[in-house]
Amino acid sequence: MPRYRLTIEYDGTPYVGWQRQVNGYTVQEAMETALSKFIRSTPALMAAGRTDTGVHATGQVIQIDMADEFEPERLMGALNFHLRPEPVSILEADIAPEGWHARFSATGRRYLYRILNRRGPPAVDMNRVWHVPVPLDADAMHDAARVLVGHHDFTTFRAQQCQSRSPVKTLDALTVSRVGEEIHVTAAARSFLHHQVRSMVGTLKLVGEGKWTKADVKAALDARDRAALGLNAPPQGLYLTAVTYD
Repeated sequence: MPRYRLTIEYDGTPYVGWQRQVNGYTVQEAMETALSKFIRSTPALMAAGRTDTGVHATGQVIQIDMADEFEPERLMGALNFHLRPEPVSILEADIAPEGWHARFSATGRRYLYRILNRRGPPAVDMNRVWHVPVPLDADAMHDAARVLVGHHDFTTFRAQQCQSRSPVKTLDALTVSRVGEEIHVTAAARSFLHHQVRSMVGTLKLVGEGKWTKADVKAALDARDRAALGLNAPPQGLYLTAVTYD
C-alpha cells in the first residue's frame, strides 16, 4: 500500500480547522470528498499539524495511504480538479519514503503571524490578517520575544483544552519585523502547544502598544499560569508555512 506525501495550502476562513469533526466543515473533509470522486474508497489522511478554525496554511504536509498506486502528478492533478471551488490547493505530491510519517517524522514546524498595522481596515486581506489600528513598536516586540526563545514551561501560553502531555517545549526562534504596513511574527519549533503561537503574538502586541514591557513577558512566562496571559491573538492572521523533515 503506497503512502503519498502532499504539500498543500489553504485559506482556513470557511473551515473549523484541519481535522474532521462533528461541529463543522473541515479541510480534511473537503479533501476526503475530493478523493472519493475518483477512487472507490476513502483513505486515511494525516496532517503534520492540526490547524484551528480560521487558521491558514501555505506549507501544510499530509499523508495519504492508498490501496492503489497512482503517479504522484496524476494524484495531484485529480485532487486539484475535484477540490474546486474549495480554497485548497495541492502544491507538491510524491511517494513517501519507507517509514515516513507526516506527523511523527517531522523535525520542525514554522508559523507566520501577520498583523496589519494601519488605521484603515483590510479589504483585500479580510480574514487573512489581524488588524491593529494603533501604532506598534516592532523593535520592542522583537526584543521582548527573545525571552520566550529556548526550553521553557509554556503553561501560560497554552490553551486549557491543549492535549499535549507536557507544557515544556523548545522554541527555536521567535522574530518580529515590520514589512511595510504589516508586522510579521515568525515562530519555529519542533512542535507547539495548542494556541501557543497566538498567545505569544497577543502578548507581544501588548508590548508593541507600550502596555507591557519585556519584564512583563518574562513574568508571564515564569508564572506558568494561563491566567497570567496578556492576550490571545485571533486566528485569522496565523499561517502554517513549513514543516521540515530529516
